[in-house]
Amino acid sequence: MKEVGVIGLMSGTSLDGLDLCYAVFEKVNSQWIIHEIITKEVAYTDEWKNLLKKAFFLDELDLKKLHEAYGQFLGEEVNQFRKESLQNKTVSLVSSHGHTIFHQPEKGITVQIGDGNVLAKTTGLLVVNDFRIGDVKLGGQGAPLVPIGDELLFGQYEACLNLGGISNISFRHHNQRVAFDICPCNLPLNKLMSHHFQVDFDKNGDMARSGKILIELLNELNGLAYYSKTFPKSLGIEWLNQHFYPIIDAFLINHPVKDVLRTIVEHEAVQIAKVLNFYQIKNVLTTGGGAFNGFLIQLIQEKTTAEIVLPKPQIIASKEALIFAFLGLLNLREEINILKSVTGAERDSIGGTRCYQ
Repeated sequence: MKEVGVIGLMSGTSLDGLDLCYAVFEKVNSQWIIHEIITKEVAYTDEWKNLLKKAFFLDELDLKKLHEAYGQFLGEEVNQFRKESLQNKTVSLVSSHGHTIFHQPEKGITVQIGDGNVLAKTTGLLVVNDFRIGDVKLGGQGAPLVPIGDELLFGQYEACLNLGGISNISFRHHNQRVAFDICPCNLPLNKLMSHHFQVDFDKNGDMARSGKILIELLNELNGLAYYSKTFPKSLGIEWLNQHFYPIIDAFLINHPVKDVLRTIVEHEAVQIAKVLNFYQIKNVLTTGGGAFNGFLIQLIQEKTTAEIVLPKPQIIASKEALIFAFLGLLNLREEINILKSVTGAERDSIGGTRCYQ
């Protein structure tokens, strides 16, 4: 297969911004090779943050308008990225995750905004998007989708851990790739920092490090029913709103924010290390915004014998955008890009909808 250049777009639930990744892929003797990676991070303006935060509560018409406006925004950012960083490089398609507004797979619902037709028209490029809904219709969780990329692009590691808004992991188990969401990660931390300190995140975990563990809160969080479920399983904003945040809010009434932060980070480290230890994982490629949280990484490493491997910052920040570029390429080649062993669907499938300019 000749080399193919693809732009991947990823917007995570933590609302820190849009990740763009241009990658050149080639398949040589059944082995996928990445020849080039160019990335860019676009921080959301306060206006976009507010729009995306409130999207969950919009009526159908207003959500449709936001869907189109966000597709326009994505297209304009792709055009700017090409102008600034890609110059004469060939781009065969744009592969867009969109931004998740609803994710209730047990009800057959998953919605990612960012109109692919508007994106295609704005960029003049073929677009592949809306990756999750087909798997949900097949009875799957529609998540995580990154594991096929973990398997084919980063298979030299025993596991791949993503510390995004929600932490998730993928690894080989009984000769097949499995994956699931472990626990909340950056979402609750960023929410507390934004609300109480007017900053986007707890840099390096310094605020959490200054607090003390609230044992009662830690026990309540660790006792949540989700952690007793077997995979496949996934988490969404709805679960946090219903189960996680009410516990946090109750403790914030009488306890300092820094102590609540400290306890949440402890909880996350406990849950992540528990998974690494249970499956006897020896090394784990660790990416996502939480990989820059030195305190969280320290706590995980203290609780597990697994080697926490941190790649170069470019991969830490943009691995999901890189893999979504790859998912779009697999769609274009009409090759499987969603694994039933990961999502619990009735069969493997080719996820994504093509939108032409």
